[in-house]
Amino acid sequence: MELSIALNRYDRHYPIFEGSIRLPKGISLKPMLVGESHQLKDGGSRHARTLKDLEFDISEVSLASWVAAVANNPDLPLVGIPTFPRRFFSMGQVYVPKDSKATSPKDLIGKKVGLHSFQTTLSVLAKGDLKREYGVDWRKIHWVCFRPEIINVDLGPDVSIEWLPPEKEIGEMLMSGEIDAFMSPEPRKSMLTQTHRYRRLFPDSEAEELRVYRKHGFFPVMHIVVIKRELVEARLELCRELLEMFEDAKRQAYEYYDDSNYSLLVWGRNHYERQRAELGPDPWVNGLKANHKNLVEFLEDSHDQGLTPSVLQPEALFHPSVWNT
Repeated sequence: MELSIALNRYDRHYPIFEGSIRLPKGISLKPMLVGESHQLKDGGSRHARTLKDLEFDISEVSLASWVAAVANNPDLPLVGIPTFPRRFFSMGQVYVPKDSKATSPKDLIGKKVGLHSFQTTLSVLAKGDLKREYGVDWRKIHWVCFRPEIINVDLGPDVSIEWLPPEKEIGEMLMSGEIDAFMSPEPRKSMLTQTHRYRRLFPDSEAEELRVYRKHGFFPVMHIVVIKRELVEARLELCRELLEMFEDAKRQAYEYYDDSNYSLLVWGRNHYERQRAELGPDPWVNGLKANHKNLVEFLEDSHDQGLTPSVLQPEALFHPSVWNT
């Protein structure tokens, strides 16, 4: 049986594209490189094409959109697998204009702050961190978004949001001071060519992220993997088999860094060794148990931000066959 699988081409996924991973018996894969914002025939993102169009058998999707989908659709024809291919701390993803006087999250109160969308996972995490770590109520910020939400939810009347028209470019708006900050999983292309026009809010974001890691004990999840429910119902062990496949791919990816010159980064091996010293041998740990605390916090934030009508439990996100992983 051949299954389509839509992923971004991170190093931890390269063995899947290369075909060097151990596949479940009787399964072949058709890997498809589809970024979360990759524009193809219908102009939709991988997340929307998975959650709305059911285009792929297996797919990497936004955690926040998955949470909203699970909470608002009891008949969802997809189930989750607890492998987490994308993660971020939020502190290093907050940008301000170069000449901004903002030096801390509290300086964002009452300001205009850009997001990809309110529901983007990094946006949910960053808003949650503002409230939990820095005592900043995210409701006291005016949010500016440039992408539509993937899952429609009612955010309530006390949320201040505006959506940009297509002709507006949010990176330019940040650098010109038209917005006061921008929270994003990566700088916009317009920003990458003009790095002298913006900076991170936290002068030493790595140190701040390490502080938060030591406090909470996890590297926050951004994406998970989902599969069509009908495939799992026909083969109940499939979620576990695929979880093992992703573990095998990750093990191979770690081995790449045994070569000190594997990466384009000149001191790539040094950075890898420092990461192991600071974050342990595997901050990309899979399975539900090891990520339970992380998911509990994220689900609390999701409810607080109006994505879910009640607080979900982490188990609701996954097929029961992987609850004890």
